[in-house]
Amino acid sequence: MNEKNENQKKKEFKISRRDFLKKGLMAGVGVALTGSGIVSAFDAFAQGGEKIKVLGPDGNVMSVDKSHLKEIGLKTEEEMQESGREGIDGKRFVMVIDLSKCRNARKCMSACQHAHQLKPEQHHINVLRMDRAGDTSPFFMPKPCQHCENPSCTKVCPVDATFKRKDGIVLIDNERCIGCRFCIAACPYSARIFNWADPKDKEKYEDVEYNIELNVPQKKGTVSKCVFSANRLREGKLPYCASACPNGVYWFGDANEDAVTNGTTKETVSFSNLLKNNAAYTLLPELGTKPSVYYLPEKDRLFPFEYKGQSDMEDNSHSV
Repeated sequence: MNEKNENQKKKEFKISRRDFLKKGLMAGVGVALTGSGIVSAFDAFAQGGEKIKVLGPDGNVMSVDKSHLKEIGLKTEEEMQESGREGIDGKRFVMVIDLSKCRNARKCMSACQHAHQLKPEQHHINVLRMDRAGDTSPFFMPKPCQHCENPSCTKVCPVDATFKRKDGIVLIDNERCIGCRFCIAACPYSARIFNWADPKDKEKYEDVEYNIELNVPQKKGTVSKCVFSANRLREGKLPYCASACPNGVYWFGDANEDAVTNGTTKETVSFSNLLKNNAAYTLLPELGTKPSVYYLPEKDRLFPFEYKGQSDMEDNSHSV
């Protein structure tokens, strides 16, 4: 009886020790992810295996033993390609931008640039200064990719590098992109950019496994654009832009669930009621592209218009 109890205790100790080591390792990894550069904490998980560079949470570059990717919750490049092109079952992602709350803080832009390896002059989302005719005062308008239900960009790509997923998100695969720029010409919203030069921090991302949902590493000679932070959506997180905005400009969610959440207040409301009760509209509806980005008019502004006169703002003045 005593021997049986002793064996049971040893078994429980082994299980507890294994769980402890696993949890301790993952905790250590979490701490390591907050640093910059290549994270080596995963190397402790297994020694002597093939090491590869991958992108962890929020784009951190990590050196990982390839044989243990699944055990630490990461995918191979092939798996990322497959799931990235397919999308998330049962979802139809939408964004609502409240123009009455935008005061050109540009935190959305900087967060997006940091996540997607973009230089200061490159934008996946841009905040434009809009001038209406007559005596009305200008207002600010963030403009990302519209993730159209009927996108013109996907129809002209000769190599299927740009495509629409079943959850409504339009992505670009820069492993396929040949830089023809047909999609740039076809997009009526000027939502795409071309990488004429090497991307920011090229050396840091050298030989990193490509993450199609983050579109990183960026590649010279390819097209890039807003991806609705597709990598974060699998974790139940809001896009980088929505989370970074300090003024509650962005609502994001799932039209199939009729629910959108504000990135600042974390309030969740009915998507359909938000549109109906605030006279929402889309850009260039006459084109039939059916955008998934909606705008609430700049009525009852939270802030008075303030024109600071920055050179970048002066270059972004548009008339409507």
